[in-house]
Amino acid sequence: MGVLNVTPDSFSDGGRYADLESAVARGREMIAEGADIVDVGGESSRPGARLVDEAEELRRVLGVVEALAGDVRVSIDTVKPAVARAAVAAGATLVNDVSASLWPVAAELGVGWVAMHMQGTPATMQQAPTYGDVVEEVAAFLAERAAQAEAAGVSEVWIDPGIGFGKTSAHNLSLLRHLDRLVESGRPVLVGTSRKWFLGELLTASDGAAEPVPVEDRLEGSVASAVWSFALGARMVRVHDVLAAVQAAKVVAA
Repeated sequence: MGVLNVTPDSFSDGGRYADLESAVARGREMIAEGADIVDVGGESSRPGARLVDEAEELRRVLGVVEALAGDVRVSIDTVKPAVARAAVAAGATLVNDVSASLWPVAAELGVGWVAMHMQGTPATMQQAPTYGDVVEEVAAFLAERAAQAEAAGVSEVWIDPGIGFGKTSAHNLSLLRHLDRLVESGRPVLVGTSRKWFLGELLTASDGAAEPVPVEDRLEGSVASAVWSFALGARMVRVHDVLAAVQAAKVVAA
């Protein structure tokens, strides 16, 4: 799953693909690099992100979804029912939902749905994330939401542990270490670690650097965590660097 943020404020590529022409060009580049799905998002969910009104989110995403849907499977990264409905009408067939609340919409529209775990909201999630047992709590939450979706009639349900969404670096590493706990549920697992802060921390420590490794220098950590995820049974990874991830996935598959 290639990440296509059509936003001015996403943590990694905010502003790079904020206009229709550049966003569609980037989407087509990811298709050429081997993306199976292009995930279009018009509202940043980075820590501290502010909400975007519905009309603006629709303005950002609909043209991009429509332009790409004939060439690749498109997912819509949103928490708004109206945006999900409009994007599906434009050609999206998967709702990537960080709020894990849109299964009734997915059931209504007959499309796939990704349930992601998040503690808090993007505005608050990294202030003081706490868990008794992060692996069991995340697994239980996702099992409950997935069961609700399946009971409502959603036939394609993905679960995502929400790396970096209301988690410390230790929580993220614990979830990755025990990813097989989610795989054992029998539902397909999606993992998104690409370019995230905890990778910057790990790479800084490995380099012995004084400053955090910047977003654009986290490729090695992103690929390593994608390979780890595939090896433990994840069915999909959500990435910015599509070509590198595709090549890594082919090695794992071999």
